[in-house]
Amino acid sequence: MALTEIEVKKTKATDKPQRLTDGRGMFLLIHNNGGKYWRMDYRFNGTRKTLSLGTYPDVSLVKAREDREDARKLLKNGIDPGAVKQAQKASKINLAGDSFEVIAREWFVLHAPNWKENHSSKIIARLEKDIFPWIGARPIAEIAAPALLATIRRIEARGALETAHRALACCGQVFRYAVATGRAERDPTGDLRGSLPSVKRNKHFAAITDPKKVGELMRDIEGYQGSYVVKSAFKLSPLLFVRPGELRKMEWTELDLDKAEWIIPANKMKMGITHIVPLAKQAVEVLREIQPLTGRGKYVFPGERDYDRPMSDNAIRSALRRMGWANDEMTPHGFRAMASTILDNMGYKQEWLERQLAHEEPNKIKAAYKREAWRMYLPERIAMMQAWADYLGGLAAGADVIPLRANTTAW
Repeated sequence: MALTEIEVKKTKATDKPQRLTDGRGMFLLIHNNGGKYWRMDYRFNGTRKTLSLGTYPDVSLVKAREDREDARKLLKNGIDPGAVKQAQKASKINLAGDSFEVIAREWFVLHAPNWKENHSSKIIARLEKDIFPWIGARPIAEIAAPALLATIRRIEARGALETAHRALACCGQVFRYAVATGRAERDPTGDLRGSLPSVKRNKHFAAITDPKKVGELMRDIEGYQGSYVVKSAFKLSPLLFVRPGELRKMEWTELDLDKAEWIIPANKMKMGITHIVPLAKQAVEVLREIQPLTGRGKYVFPGERDYDRPMSDNAIRSALRRMGWANDEMTPHGFRAMASTILDNMGYKQEWLERQLAHEEPNKIKAAYKREAWRMYLPERIAMMQAWADYLGGLAAGADVIPLRANTTAW
């Protein structure tokens, strides 16, 4: 039942804290010392939180309700009202409204709802530890490249080169947000290209192989809010586990949806051998859904600006980053390692996997072998690809899927 002004005013403190509920998450907390505090309980990204709405009588019942509704509007738009309040508080405590920290926190609040929780935690922690202490209080429009570089060099000096690169990239996004909102003229991070040593990377492609994490990734893919073309390619990436370049260059003429197969010509394959990809029912469904949109063109996944070219080679990688999967967690190429590792653990024969991955045999392939290799183990691979798609579907649904070891002799 909703509170009344008289009830709020006349309720006295007792020896224990009291909680008077007004509805829609808001309540009045009365401490035993007589203090009266407006609070609002809410959930954000599955976590229960409490928002402070002020003290009574400084904040009246009417004003508290208005603030509650404002907070609920933020929640409806995917924004944490508690994070907004923190950003507003920072702007009032010795920070000017155009300071780097205030604008960075504003940018963070805007984008954090679209990131995984661990990713957003890393972003704000990096800013609070490595950036805000040095340039946080400065007006963002007055921060030039040398001052920013000096800040980034502090990170580099402790041996955290990759963190330095990520911090610089993060600052670039904040500066570009400031430019877009009219509080800075330019982004100085562009002047710092080449100012840090390159990070040495090996050829290993990060991949997720833990079933629970795979299920989380599959749910993220299903909930992806980007373009439909990219989402469709994204959904096929784990199902088909072909090389990223092969997927984005998929052509409608290479597909036979009635036979549930995709035949990639030799001139498009890394090993120069025609390759057949059996299509599970789930993959056929994705392709039939996008066919009305792109079926009249050449490419299944055309470019956003140029319909006669395939989509960008960075589209899937960018989608992973937008959803909070870091480059050292998962990459577009990592879908191959994910499938290979898990299917191998499920007991599928290595030669089936190698053929489906279109890997070259250790010994040099003879011409006669090349002509027939594309159809080797095809019945076994068809069954394996359907079992894989079903397994991924189970993980996406949150099931604790424990696969039986594959029957490697029945086919």
